[in-house]
Amino acid sequence: MQAMPCRSVRPGEIPRAVSVQVAAFVADPIMRWMWPEAHAYIANLERLVHGFGGGAFQNDGADVCEGFVGGALWLPPGVSPEEESLGELMEDTLPAPKRAQVEAMLEEMGASHPDERHWHLAFIGVDAAHQGKGAGGDLMRYRLAQIDAEGAYAYLESSNPRNVHFYQRHGFEVVREIRIEGAPPVTPMVRPPR
Repeated sequence: MQAMPCRSVRPGEIPRAVSVQVAAFVADPIMRWMWPEAHAYIANLERLVHGFGGGAFQNDGADVCEGFVGGALWLPPGVSPEEESLGELMEDTLPAPKRAQVEAMLEEMGASHPDERHWHLAFIGVDAAHQGKGAGGDLMRYRLAQIDAEGAYAYLESSNPRNVHFYQRHGFEVVREIRIEGAPPVTPMVRPPR
């Protein structure tokens, strides 16, 4: 399989890059647990992408594959998700019991980050119509080469147990599994520099 060219997202391409994530996460266990109804998912995932991974756009951490079939949002060292935006999204869209579960999950995720200088993979996804053709691996290799050149760690939280093996193939190791009662599991993973 021929490698798919990957590159950084340009400023005018942010809406297209966000749309890739919306298309990629349509069957994600955590996203659909949060918003099980299709309209709610479509109406809210864009806000989640901006709140959790939007810092990638301003800090040269947003990547796409040719034709926008896949994309990744990496938060560089020192850049975090926008807590205020995420709080407003949860307040606006989730009932109180589920909001409390999500807040507990986010707290556990925050506590799972490595102490070492690291890049945080907030989102990586391939449009469902293009999955299985190598775009995810190409995206991962593209950014990990840069992270390795810096001597930094890489960190992520897998919101889908089916993806853990994919991340392990790229050198990530399971840190733990986050289980909040009533919610699907989340698996934080870390990759030492190579």
